[in-house]
Amino acid sequence: MPVDVDALKSQLAQASTVRATGRVTEVTGLRLRFAMPGARIGDVVRVTRRGEPLACEVVGFEGGHAIAMPLGPLTGVGPHDDVESTGGPFVVVASSQLLGRVVDGLGRAFDGGPAIEGRAVPVDRDPPRALERRAVAKPMTTGLRVIDGLLTLGEGQRIGLFAGSGVGKSTLLGAIARGADADVVVVALVGERGREVGEFLERSLAAEARKKSVVVVATSDVAALERIRAAQVATAYAEHFRDEGARVLLLVDSITRFARAQREVGLAAGEPPVRRGYPPSVFAALPRLLERSGQSARGSITAIYTVLVEGGDMDEPIADEVRGILDGHVVLDRTVAARGRYPAVDVTVSLSRVMDSIVAPDHRDAARRLRALIATYEAKRDLVSLGAYTKNSDKALDEALARLPAIEAFLRQDVAEVSPLAATLKALTDAIR
Repeated sequence: MPVDVDALKSQLAQASTVRATGRVTEVTGLRLRFAMPGARIGDVVRVTRRGEPLACEVVGFEGGHAIAMPLGPLTGVGPHDDVESTGGPFVVVASSQLLGRVVDGLGRAFDGGPAIEGRAVPVDRDPPRALERRAVAKPMTTGLRVIDGLLTLGEGQRIGLFAGSGVGKSTLLGAIARGADADVVVVALVGERGREVGEFLERSLAAEARKKSVVVVATSDVAALERIRAAQVATAYAEHFRDEGARVLLLVDSITRFARAQREVGLAAGEPPVRRGYPPSVFAALPRLLERSGQSARGSITAIYTVLVEGGDMDEPIADEVRGILDGHVVLDRTVAARGRYPAVDVTVSLSRVMDSIVAPDHRDAARRLRALIATYEAKRDLVSLGAYTKNSDKALDEALARLPAIEAFLRQDVAEVSPLAATLKALTDAIR
């Protein structure tokens, strides 16, 4: 008799599947051990505990047991609690309904609104292949003179914002989100203080910008795995809109807290620390996350990742690793901020690696000239401040001093001010004449 293939497919689709189950054998610190056949790295499992079930993710194996990290507090978990596999890795739902919404690090509504509906997208996926990426060919304006004029970003570029605490990086990110020429803005607040989340939404991110934005929030008190997922979920949302042809701006604050959360998971899973307490998985996770942004065949993700630098140490492991992966860095300096200048960008050590290839020659030459004047003045700032400099003894410094008021006016910008590109270029030209 002939086999009815379509009927067999229909029966298979309706057949119930048997999911692997197991039992909790040990809980130590942040990790949970259980015995369950068929478990795989990255699988999400549910632990039946006292209260609501707890979602966990398999991160390793040891002595024939699976090791999992919780996606929430371990309170209520006990020996021999049932563990059931969901049969796959963690996914979130993405659609246009995300615009204007705030979600948590696991993609759940965080603003009291309805659940997001749409198609399921993987949270952790491979970056686009190198030869499938379009070249960064045109600028993306941010509305900030110091960036658009001297550190021009390209559409699809990835750049790091390096700063210590309290130097104004969150305020700067909000200004970029308000002024950027992007179709969609995706913001990830990773390990942020709970108090500052509301402030960022109300003060830094204006109502107009909120309409085209998605904000992913994982505060410092949530599980380490949720803080990791927040950066990955935001990237997955950005990829969704990029795949639809949009020009996306992705802001992640901060990549350092993502790395610290990954360190917690790695150490709990039994990895040895290799660089200042960071296990190898951290240095594997960073490029995998950062390489997911950029150009694709249809759209683009222009990404800005903030990096916390303690005491201005640009060579600490995370700062050094991120700087080597990204396409440029903007450094905020506490000394500049103390002088009352906003944004507190140290132009002399900041760099956009794609600027020269995406701006007009006149713009490039004017930016180089202004940077040279700033560098000349900064090299002799102490001498001038002490009154030990004699006029006409250094021609280059004399010129820098003569132009200093115009340069300061160019670099200084009010928090609420958005400077169009044409106005920025005019101010740049005027500052060097």
